[in-house]
Amino acid sequence: MKKEKKTVPKKERFLSLPPEKKWNFIKKQLPYQLLVWPAMIYLFIFAYIPIAGLVIAFQDYSLSTSYFNNPWVGLKHFQAFLHDSMFWLSFRNTVQLSLIRMFFVFPMPILLALVINEIPSLKFKKLVQTCSYFPHFMAFVVVAALWKDILGNTGMLNNLLMDLGLIAEPIKFWTDPKKFKALATIVTVWKGVGWSAIIYFAAITGINSELYEAAKVDGAGRLAQIWYITIPGIMNTIIVMFLLNIGGLVSGNLDISVLLGNAFTQSESYIIEYYVLDMGLGTMRYSFATAVGMFQSVISVSLVLLANHMSNKYNEVGLF
Repeated sequence: MKKEKKTVPKKERFLSLPPEKKWNFIKKQLPYQLLVWPAMIYLFIFAYIPIAGLVIAFQDYSLSTSYFNNPWVGLKHFQAFLHDSMFWLSFRNTVQLSLIRMFFVFPMPILLALVINEIPSLKFKKLVQTCSYFPHFMAFVVVAALWKDILGNTGMLNNLLMDLGLIAEPIKFWTDPKKFKALATIVTVWKGVGWSAIIYFAAITGINSELYEAAKVDGAGRLAQIWYITIPGIMNTIIVMFLLNIGGLVSGNLDISVLLGNAFTQSESYIIEYYVLDMGLGTMRYSFATAVGMFQSVISVSLVLLANHMSNKYNEVGLF
């Protein structure tokens, strides 16, 4: 019987190399390291160093006082926002919009990628793909202005419906709170579905074409090929993207809330990020706003860790 070869970890193999070979290996890797290090430095400066600022959530911070001389107040600010009705309004709206995004918006890029992948004409396929992700490059200010014009009281849609005699007076799209979440979802899908689908396009192209040829020989139709080959082939990508989306369950889109929301729809458009903005810059309660943001971040990280653990346990696929 053949003896199985023991696989030695890369780290141990590197450490066992003589000094000359180690240096040669490092020189070969240097160009790749130079590509990575700027991003690492950027993350360290703008993502990790600011974490130290979370300490003001446990202080009564003031701009006129030194960072290290503010009085410590413990969990005072956490208790304060947990008893604030506006916080719970923003929390409810954020979770509702996130659930809609997770269970309605999330599948859209997958469906779009599957549909475009079935287009036989290569030129038409590229045209559809380009048109679908073009809105991603538009600033959200432009997107909001465009949709407000289309669905405004004197907008294109209302004028068309009135000319056709389907309605007697304009539909109040942007001042009716009940319509806000549906409209926010439509705008989100229109702007981001094409760009998000690129990830699934890449995953689909990585599927072995021989599997489709074998399926055709066995008499499988296009729907059967999608169900038994394409979807299982991109399932790992879907799981990873879903895990990343779970982390945003208590995070909202501030652009949508600020640019599409208004005083009439505040009961449905007011989210945690807007609440933090009001508390921090509006009323200058910096410690209070930091406490809210910290609470939000802790929940997001906890959700990602829990979801990743469950995915690794039952699907053997995860972020780490």
